[in-house]
Amino acid sequence: MEITYYGANCVTISAKKSIVVVDGALEQLGLKNIVKKGAIQLATQEGFAPKNPDAAMTLDMPGEYEVQGISIKGVQAARMIDHDDSKSAIMYQIRIEDTTIAILGHVAQPLSEDQLESLGLIDIAIVPVGGAGFTFDGHQAATVVRQIGPKIVIPVHYADTSINYEVPQESPEAFIKELSVEYETLDKLKLKAGLPETMKIVQLERQ
Repeated sequence: MEITYYGANCVTISAKKSIVVVDGALEQLGLKNIVKKGAIQLATQEGFAPKNPDAAMTLDMPGEYEVQGISIKGVQAARMIDHDDSKSAIMYQIRIEDTTIAILGHVAQPLSEDQLESLGLIDIAIVPVGGAGFTFDGHQAATVVRQIGPKIVIPVHYADTSINYEVPQESPEAFIKELSVEYETLDKLKLKAGLPETMKIVQLERQ
């Protein structure tokens, strides 16, 4: 399995016979949409998946799904910017090649006990850290990561001069310092040697 980062919340998760694209609609941010033939497209909010007639499936709602041997659970949540009882964001639990991944998106924090139970035991958490009231800041992201307790944390949606964010985002440094665990930067995450024994941050270079 391989995880690649493309900016904002967008990652691809590639397995032998399948590929998952998360929040691939990047054109409005000044980047190229990530469109893959036969992909399973996940959107953490409505409109975050690009139009792709060749996709195997596009999901932007809660529920449990099985496609191409991958188990996907969508968990409804409130967005960080919502100030009412609406729940217009979706977190995802993805089970692929014996690894369980959480995709959090722009959700409010802290996570509730029901949400944590729905996500279950997580090996890899993909967590936005840019803050500015739009998504988790470094402290909030660290708090949620501690709630989940994954082995690998991949920070996303942080400051990048090539991305036209709706709200300016912070760098990941505050999150890295706050969580205070082992840290490394990689081009892509390739899970060949298994998971680490203790939690670590893996920051991926944007492709």
